[in-house]
Amino acid sequence: MAFRLILAEIESNIKKIISQHGFQDVEFVVDLAKPGFGDFTCNVAFLLAKQLGKKPYDIAHLFAEDYKKHLGTYLAKAEAHKSGYLNFYSNQEKLNNLIIKSSLEKDFGFIDIGKKKSVVVEHTSVNPNKALHIGHIRNLVIGDTVVRILKKTNHDVKVLNYIDDSGLQVADIIVGFKYGGFSDAPPAGQKFDHYCGDEVYVKTTAKYEADKQFAESRHKVLQDLEDQNSELAKFAGVITRKVLAEQLKTCWKMGVYYDCLNFESQIIHSKLWDKIFEMLKKMNLVKFEAEGKNKDCWVIEAQGEEDKILVRSNGVATYIAKDIPYAAWKLGIVDDPFYYKKYSTQSNGTVLWETMLENGSLL
Repeated sequence: MAFRLILAEIESNIKKIISQHGFQDVEFVVDLAKPGFGDFTCNVAFLLAKQLGKKPYDIAHLFAEDYKKHLGTYLAKAEAHKSGYLNFYSNQEKLNNLIIKSSLEKDFGFIDIGKKKSVVVEHTSVNPNKALHIGHIRNLVIGDTVVRILKKTNHDVKVLNYIDDSGLQVADIIVGFKYGGFSDAPPAGQKFDHYCGDEVYVKTTAKYEADKQFAESRHKVLQDLEDQNSELAKFAGVITRKVLAEQLKTCWKMGVYYDCLNFESQIIHSKLWDKIFEMLKKMNLVKFEAEGKNKDCWVIEAQGEEDKILVRSNGVATYIAKDIPYAAWKLGIVDDPFYYKKYSTQSNGTVLWETMLENGSLL
């Protein structure tokens, strides 16, 4: 806000100087300057050069001299650069004091660009099998920064966190608990998400190389996870939600909040993929491979790249296949199969909702 006010003030004063000298009006620009060229800059001298038959520097020098009586509170000086630009230097002490005070105001930085246009931002989306690491935190910060900027520009923002609770990494910790001998309770003093990632996941995946029979249990777990009525899928739901709860505590400590949690397992169990898969077949966008390295798989052809497998030969859908119905749901191509239940009241007082397939507390 402070910079916009100063830019507007400079523009107004330059127009006054133009008028005082009887120059013809020109469409000049006042903008933030590049480092080393003051704080603000104006191109007015270039635009008047032809009209006045003078060098841009001479005109800029004239304006700099005239501007001395217009400096006001937040500008220290106006100066003509040899290139012809008219540069302005701020009174740093007074400007910094203004900015610091302004930043404490509730509407600091607000500008109505969005006009309440609806925007969905999805970020974080970490597999619920481990604690957040520095790479996840980077995405968390970037996503939340985008959300804050959009809110400051008056967009109606809804923040989603996609919970990938049915993929390979989740299957790996379930293998560890069910076939690797790991307890579903962490050692005393260790957070559950750290325990799952640092102990269960790491040691389970390391064992795959040494024990091929043990590795085969991974495929069985993946298939069982897609059956919402299986005991293993129910067990996985308990485990992943415990991990998610710890991950969210980390997010809330950083001041990052969401509006809705969308669970991949529910996308799968909603049978949206079945509808989308049939649509893709009718549109001839997928094909069944009867031979070759993708034998017995359903694939989608990718131009300039290898074909992408949607459904493996064992009937398990890949992560690409799971993403398609999710995208179709967000775009409104398919009917919304979900109900919405209150997950929690977050530490900032807002309600966090979650998708669900059964009727419950509705949004």
